[in-house]
Amino acid sequence: MPSQWEQVVVDAEDPARLARWWAEALGYRIVHEEPDEVEIRRTPDTLPGLLFTPVPEAKKGKNRLHLDLRPDDQEAEVERLVDMGARPVDIGQHDVSWVVLADPEGNEFCVLSSRKPPAST
Repeated sequence: MPSQWEQVVVDAEDPARLARWWAEALGYRIVHEEPDEVEIRRTPDTLPGLLFTPVPEAKKGKNRLHLDLRPDDQEAEVERLVDMGARPVDIGQHDVSWVVLADPEGNEFCVLSSRKPPAST
């Protein structure tokens, strides 16, 4: 029987702060919190989760793994995330249909365009 995907572990300078940021960004909630780790999930029983753990050093270089978010409205979602503290970043993506942002600790993630067809006028 194959393994079940439990969580993605995110190194963070301030795990509680970053977990709360991602919980708000994704509409998740904190399901476990201790001084050395905070886990968020959509619901307590829904996998996978994101587990934030402390590291003493700041992030360096481009992420080797990142999240892709697919909102209904890319422009509105980018604006919402930037208002929350994300920032646009250039990782050499050039002319693409997605927007690359970084969370408050500099972890890159992508906001994809909607899969929904544009509304007809």
